[in-house]
Amino acid sequence: MLRIAGIAAVGVSLLAAVPVHAAPSATDAQWARVAHCESGGNWHLDTGNGYYGGLQFSASTWAHYSGRQYAARPDLASRVQQIDVGNRVYAAEGWSPWPTCRPHS
Repeated sequence: MLRIAGIAAVGVSLLAAVPVHAAPSATDAQWARVAHCESGGNWHLDTGNGYYGGLQFSASTWAHYSGRQYAARPDLASRVQQIDVGNRVYAAEGWSPWPTCRPHS
């Protein structure tokens, strides 16, 4: 019995060592540039134009990319939470949702 448990433990540790490929994400500095352009860097901006927060998400984009797990609207979520959703959007759509404010490489 102990030998089987030891083999199982080795198998688990080998599985843990296999690299997991994450979805593409942008850096904090890139998101800071996008937010500066989109909202003047105000992560809690609500100007009434239908776009919210530092990255100016629409309510439908926020909901589609699971932002509501954090807050009802982006401007009510933290900077870190908005960046998490931003990375989900970026992984699926690249910089196209931010055509004017995308960071320059």
